[in-house]
Amino acid sequence: MQEFLKIERLSKSFVADKPVFDDVSFALAQGEFVCIIGHSGCGKTTILNVLAGLDKASSGHVFMDGREVTAPGLERGVVFQGHALMPWLTVRKNIAFAVQSRWPQWDAAQTNAQVEKYVDMVGLSSALDKKPSQLSGGMKQRVGIARAFCIQPKMLLLDEPFGALDALTRGTIQDELLSIVRQTQQTVFMITHDVDEAILLADRILLMSNGADTPDGYRSGGIAEVVVNPLPRERTRAALHHLDDYYALRNHIVDFLVLRAIAQ
Repeated sequence: MQEFLKIERLSKSFVADKPVFDDVSFALAQGEFVCIIGHSGCGKTTILNVLAGLDKASSGHVFMDGREVTAPGLERGVVFQGHALMPWLTVRKNIAFAVQSRWPQWDAAQTNAQVEKYVDMVGLSSALDKKPSQLSGGMKQRVGIARAFCIQPKMLLLDEPFGALDALTRGTIQDELLSIVRQTQQTVFMITHDVDEAILLADRILLMSNGADTPDGYRSGGIAEVVVNPLPRERTRAALHHLDDYYALRNHIVDFLVLRAIAQ
């Protein structure tokens, strides 16, 4: 598959001679869903922020669709764990703000049609004219997802978007995200701490290690292993644990997090 996103030898240091991660290189194909897993402090969010153009790496490069990423852009949609909605605006107006930024030449009817299409896609048409204070946590995250998709980005960047939700709500939105991604053939890079979420959603899973002081000196973190998901791509949350290879895959990732996630 042709490389769509390419990360070359990325490194980030906050303390001299002790990079959080070093020499991180990987690529995503167009339409691929990749999750990254690792313990807190390994640099997952920093990598995502560099991909979003919100942070600078100490060294290395990021290319998307043949162009280097150096700043934020509307070709990348970002969804954070916090919904980041403007509390004084309704759902309609929060999403319309993004649509108008993407297509400033559109009239009100075109903008509204785009808003309603993506709000309907996340099942929130009845909440179009409510403000964030009137919504549950799960509903706010759905608005955030609709806002990211409505600008039709080339790539979606998700930073633990379901981390603060209860298990039932989380599962429902996972299903909705899968449905939308399959409809749009979206390219997705997602951070998660949830092993089952990664197995459900991802085509590949990047296992990231933390930097650590060792008897031989400091060892930086980085991508320790890339795991290809062998399960059928049309998998569902309800049937996941019935699939052949599910437990072997899950145990492999859990073993990494317990035994090998610290650089040695």
